[in-house]
Amino acid sequence: MERKLRSGYTTGSCAAAAAKAALMMMLTGEDINNVSIVTPKGPVYNAEIVNIIKSPDNREVTCSVIKDGGDDPDVTTGAYINVTVKMSDKEGINIDGGEGVGRVTKPGLDQPIGAAAINSVPRKMIRENLEEVLGDRKTGLDVIVSVTGGEEIAKKTFNPMLGIVGGISILGTTGIVEPMSDSAIVETIRTHVRVKRAEGKEILLAAPGNYGMTFLSEKYDIKDDGAVQTSNFVYDAVSIAVSEGFEKMLFVGHIGKLVKVAGGIKNTHSKYGDHRMEILTDIASSFAGKGTDKAERISKALSECVMTDEAVRIITEEGLADKVFPRMAELIKKHMEEWSDGKMTVEVIVFSNEYTELVSTGDAHEFIKEV
Repeated sequence: MERKLRSGYTTGSCAAAAAKAALMMMLTGEDINNVSIVTPKGPVYNAEIVNIIKSPDNREVTCSVIKDGGDDPDVTTGAYINVTVKMSDKEGINIDGGEGVGRVTKPGLDQPIGAAAINSVPRKMIRENLEEVLGDRKTGLDVIVSVTGGEEIAKKTFNPMLGIVGGISILGTTGIVEPMSDSAIVETIRTHVRVKRAEGKEILLAAPGNYGMTFLSEKYDIKDDGAVQTSNFVYDAVSIAVSEGFEKMLFVGHIGKLVKVAGGIKNTHSKYGDHRMEILTDIASSFAGKGTDKAERISKALSECVMTDEAVRIITEEGLADKVFPRMAELIKKHMEEWSDGKMTVEVIVFSNEYTELVSTGDAHEFIKEV
């Protein structure tokens, strides 16, 4: 029987719990080792409180919550989310980021340029939990969220591409981390697309992953933050680009991913089906003459392929490269433009082994120049 994956809690939930505990300790003078908060999604989070530090006059308290991401492969799992709460002469609750929490340097993100990368929902969670503890008290509070080792952790996230420097983001709209959440990946893509739009980009440059990013860097000297990584979510990336106002997209990737799009596959993850060789066989057969000995020979050879680079070799040796790959690129373009409901022009560059450009659509290189 397959084990159900365990949910975890966002950095926003951790920060809110630590802030609540710090204020409770400040007001009571007693140590608190556990605190409960209600997450935006509804479940109660009972957080363990560690690393308690109090000032001599107890007007400043720092404590930590260790991030538990559940069964989600989250790089922030195990990180210490620290919150310092101190009395202030100023009215209200002022929330800011300290060491290990990133700063926003580009437009289009949840927070303005210069602000700590503590998103709106976590800020609301922190504020509401502190207001609950304060009750009728009119005490002003300064709240500093920091993350131990956050700057190093951030290097493993999308933050450098998004223009968030110096640490991780304090995130979460539900307060809960869903294991292997597709929606979380799609929201990351949406955020990255919004940043590109806010930067005034007219053409959205996109690639499925690291292969595409390396190709763009080596072939066209485009930096890692120049393109949006779509992962397997090609259809979602197109829909997001249209909703954010883009009318042009340049999509660049390895044939192993992009050939699936030629077959109309919206998500290129293997769990939705492979079909790479079937798609290439169908295209090759249309040029070799269906039912002919040549078509049968190509079909058999391709059916035995495991990697698309080997399929490229076979198609090339059969003298069909100049027909099959342009047709494949046209189909990729066709499907992506249809997914945009005709609202976006899509150009495509496909590469194969050792980052060799295999084929491109008509205006792809003009798009590259504009990018």
